Parts: sequence; structure tokens; C-alpha cells
Amino acid sequence: MSDLLLVSGSPRRAELLSMIGVDYRVYNADIEEVRGPQEAPAEYAQRLAREKVLAGLQHCGDEIPALGADTIVLLGDAVLEKPQDRQHAGRLLRQLSGATHTVISAVTVARDRRRLRSIVHRSEVTMGSMSEAWIDAYVQTDEPMDKAGAYAVQGVAGQWVAQINGSYSGVMGLPLYETADLLRWACVPIAGLPA
Repeated sequence: MSDLLLVSGSPRRAELLSMIGVDYRVYNADIEEVRGPQEAPAEYAQRLAREKVLAGLQHCGDEIPALGADTIVLLGDAVLEKPQDRQHAGRLLRQLSGATHTVISAVTVARDRRRLRSIVHRSEVTMGSMSEAWIDAYVQTDEPMDKAGAYAVQGVAGQWVAQINGSYSGVMGLPLYETADLLRWACVPIAGLPA
């Protein structure tokens, strides 16, 4: 039996948990990702992370702790969601080119449906200036299509990340330092070591 229910379809979050030696199984909750009209960006990400955990626990029961996370990209006051199509991905990348944006990752860990803890982590990311030709070629790949802000820091677009003030793993979607602290609270072993 696994030690954790990862309520996420993100292969990046799964990769990060595997990297620190967490034994998990995956459940992909179908949560509608729509920001409320007056909802602050950090509250939006935190609400989605919490909804994912609760959906996972409802589906699988309280037999093991669960983790849910959500990551959003913020440019000024605008939340840059996942691109709807390749043209939209190109528009998002043109906005990020040569600019600094904020990546907000929210993580919720639950021991059961009554005991939950959450964190919200922010990283500032400065992108170099991407050429039009590069953006046009990049959006023809599948890489930007399921990513907030239309790029993956750990992928081909990482060549344009000039500076990160914060957590590289947080920009990937799961800030490991804060996540490990939540997992220890939930008594989830990391790298085979007791919490």
C-alpha cells in the first residue's frame, strides 16, 4: 500500500515526489478550474489545491494522507491560465518575454477530511526576450499546452529563464521544502526515512 495519495495528473509533481522518495499512488480529480470574480490569485490556487485533496479523499476514503496542488502564473494583476490553443500559447509567451512574472504554487496535505494543512509559495521568474520565430516554433510542440503561462521551466523553454527568485521546484509545480514539511506533519515517510 502507498504512503500518499497524489491528487494530480501532473507528471512533474509525480516526478518531484519520486525524487524525494515518497511512495504514492495517483488519483486525477476532475476539478473545474475557474477563478471567482473577486478571488485573489493566491486564494484561487489554494482553493483548487484543497478541492483536489477533498475530491481525492472522497473517492478513495481516508485510508492514507492525500496531497493536492495547483500552480498559477501571475503577470502584474493578470492570471495567465493554461493555453486554450496554440495561438493563445503564443500570446501568453509574448507577454512573458523579457518580463518578470510570479509563479504561485499552493499545496494542501490532508491526514483525513478533518485535518488539512496548506501553504502558498511564491517565486519570481524573469524571462529573457524570446524571438518571434522561437515562440512560433515552440507552440507547435506539445510542451506549452497544459502549463500555466504556456511554458515548462524544466523543458525546452528553460533556456529563456534568466533568473528565479524562489524555488525551482515551486516553479515546476511543487515547492519541495514546504511540501516535505507538510508530508512530515502528515507522517508520510520521505526517502524511506521516518517522518
